[in-house]
Amino acid sequence: MAVDRLLLVNAMVGQFITGFATRSFIVGIPTIASALHADIVGISWAIVAYQLAGISLSVVFGRLGDLHGRRLIYGAGFGIMAASALACGLATSVTWLVLFRLVAGVGAAMLASATRVLALEAMPDDAAGKAHGLMTVAFHGGVLLGPPLGGLVIDLVSWRWVFLLLVPIGVLGVVLTALTAGRTEPTPSTRPAVDYVGAALLIVLTIVLTLLLEQRSASAIGAGRSGVIASVFAVALVGFVVHERRTRHPVVNLALFRIRMFAFSVLSLLIITTATSVMALLLPFYLQDVLHHSPAFTGVVFLFAPVFTIGLAPLVGRLADRIGPRIPTSIGVLMNTGALLVGMQLGPESHWLLPATLMALAGLGQGFFNPSNQMALIGAVPRGYRGFAAGMVQMVFGLGGLLGTALGSALLTTMFRYATGLQDATPDPRHAGPFVLAMNGTFAVCLGLTVIALAASLLRGPRTAASESPSS
Repeated sequence: MAVDRLLLVNAMVGQFITGFATRSFIVGIPTIASALHADIVGISWAIVAYQLAGISLSVVFGRLGDLHGRRLIYGAGFGIMAASALACGLATSVTWLVLFRLVAGVGAAMLASATRVLALEAMPDDAAGKAHGLMTVAFHGGVLLGPPLGGLVIDLVSWRWVFLLLVPIGVLGVVLTALTAGRTEPTPSTRPAVDYVGAALLIVLTIVLTLLLEQRSASAIGAGRSGVIASVFAVALVGFVVHERRTRHPVVNLALFRIRMFAFSVLSLLIITTATSVMALLLPFYLQDVLHHSPAFTGVVFLFAPVFTIGLAPLVGRLADRIGPRIPTSIGVLMNTGALLVGMQLGPESHWLLPATLMALAGLGQGFFNPSNQMALIGAVPRGYRGFAAGMVQMVFGLGGLLGTALGSALLTTMFRYATGLQDATPDPRHAGPFVLAMNGTFAVCLGLTVIALAASLLRGPRTAASESPSS
């Protein structure tokens, strides 16, 4: 089978726009909040709304694509991203911005549910690792270019262009999807009924979990009692599992988690995403408030990670095609463990090269881990469930980010209070000694988690081997 270059480019554009959209918006948050007269809680909802849609809908759209074809969903995702970006750029209040960002999250979920599967369809069967390597490059290329381009257009033109830049990319995606519409798309010989009840329960489940992990957002809508939210989550989880086990065509086939390669790949991804999110949360405070570097310099240090990821991912993808995913993913976990070990050595007066080394190791870790782990995760399931698996990747990424933020904040607070001896103290980088000690301890806990990820990576098996059809 020859490489379908047009389809591959189409898939890469989808990966790029999702990475670019997230990071270019984040860099403009202070300016946008000021322009729309919003406080930090109000503008944070523009982030949470986007995340909520992506986490709750990626698996649903992935399964719909498996059952009814993913090209229409993919093209609609580009169209929604373009239209919502235009609407965000014209927003006159933070309320409208939050609403349009929610719509953008729906479009992003549509794209995320199909990009990696389309890349696999564009490549020969023995080049799955190479396809995932290119997808990693495309996403992290968006992550790399988002902040500098976003900052540049804010300085030179207006914050509105942070969103308007996405419009031509979305239009390009629609055109490319239309041009590839004639390609043969493998579809099931029979089309099972869509499990709409299961999909609705999954959406409710992920929304409640997001509110449980994101306490500021829960408080903003008057749902600040974590005990009540946890109870609702438990009830929703039991209801979802019972329904999915009983229905003939579940949106989440729980039997897939009996596939060792799939289950351990999901577990590894959740842990590594959580650990890297903790690092991303704490390092800016350390660099700016403890070492007293500027935000611009902090941004340069953070570029180390995507640069190393982009440079390494294509090579690792080819390596995974030759030897299977287990060794590359395990090396990636070890690299992230090394980054956390460096984080445990950071002190109140460390040279900036030490946190830069941490970011470089994290970037190398992602370069090894992401292409091979996603190859294992998606390749472990039958072809009829590839969209579901791709949606699971996006869902776990989102949940890992939320879990990392919640875990990092909780651990840092607990350890800061222990270091200061003050039971009600809030972590404050101006108290450099206790803050750094608490940060080191937080990284140590995350290192313990990566040991679990390493065990899961080693136990997953040497090569992907999807079964023909999992039982319900």
